[in-house]
Amino acid sequence: MRQLKFESPTFTQRIKGMLGVDFYRLFHTPLFYIFLAIAAIIPAMVSAMTMMPDQSGNTMEPLYSNVWQIIAASEPLYVIKGIADYANMNMVFIFGGIMVSIFIGHDYKSGYVKQLFTTHAKKQDYMISKSLVCAFAMACMCITYLFGGTIGGLLAGYETSVNVPSLILAILGKIIMSLGWASLYTFLNVIFRRYFGISIASSFFFGTGILIIGAAAIVENLSLPTGFLNIFLYGSSVNACLVSDIWTTLICIAVSVFWAVFYNFLGTKILTKSDVY
Repeated sequence: MRQLKFESPTFTQRIKGMLGVDFYRLFHTPLFYIFLAIAAIIPAMVSAMTMMPDQSGNTMEPLYSNVWQIIAASEPLYVIKGIADYANMNMVFIFGGIMVSIFIGHDYKSGYVKQLFTTHAKKQDYMISKSLVCAFAMACMCITYLFGGTIGGLLAGYETSVNVPSLILAILGKIIMSLGWASLYTFLNVIFRRYFGISIASSFFFGTGILIIGAAAIVENLSLPTGFLNIFLYGSSVNACLVSDIWTTLICIAVSVFWAVFYNFLGTKILTKSDVY
């Protein structure tokens, strides 16, 4: 009697299957579309609010002088001196982290993870799939932010002059950074998988870049260059600004891919050596 031989699925087949499931879940949950809307509404509101009259009836001083400053800073600003320096597309990496926490947190709350790993799915595949799907979601949020910020800036009457290639490279750089940020948030949610509130708080904390801003303030006070901060996710995201060039884009690619590999490696180790349920 001929014996049947069953071959294990290849890495490509496994990742393709998990991505299919994760993308299906992403597109069929209201969470994704809610955060897309948030990413579009927030920059539009920021632009509109700066043009509203204050209690004395005088028009508030606008935060920006140019439409595109709500998309990216005019130059790399590692030390935040005002809300205008902070309120650009980097905000996506803050509330995008919250979205990732909710999306992954639902895996554990619903029992999906238990079912998944019971069928012998590899931990590495889980990390890679979640990082890629969440990176896609955050990239989409960058796009809706671009539309919302542009429309809000135009309605507010800001100037539109800009170096178009630098603007395109700045937007591209921030979209590329979505991979690194999504991998970080996936890693954090693996660590705090039993503590949903802490996972959201940690994602918010790291998304604000407070640690890098603090380090930049110290370095700047010592009259030292701050360019080395580009090796971190927040630093590289800040470096993608309205004076970006092809070198900026290459830095974003290298930094985002490096941290994605790093966090996926660590996350896989944690899942392998601990109880994932």
